[in-house]
Amino acid sequence: MTEWYRCGQDALTLTLHVQPGAKRSEIVGLHGDALKIKLAAPPIEGRANEALLKYLAGFFDVPLRNIGLTQGEQSRRKVVSVRGDVPALLKALLAGIPQD
Repeated sequence: MTEWYRCGQDALTLTLHVQPGAKRSEIVGLHGDALKIKLAAPPIEGRANEALLKYLAGFFDVPLRNIGLTQGEQSRRKVVSVRGDVPALLKALLAGIPQD
């Protein structure tokens, strides 16, 4: 199985499966080799991508400029980079994933 996150020197890279149009934005758990996130934004005119980046900035408590969409602008499968203190980002991420 492919890892859904990768730790770099100054960034955490995430492979995501995004479900727009949900009742609320939340991390759901793993979906195959990606982290599934539900978004309370429609997949229209980039609104879901914008909502995803804002959600992740709030989740990781980093400025919006530290979040970048690197792949999947028109797809549910996306790759996002989060710049910052990688060990702290990873700790927050793993703590925020619901356990079954």
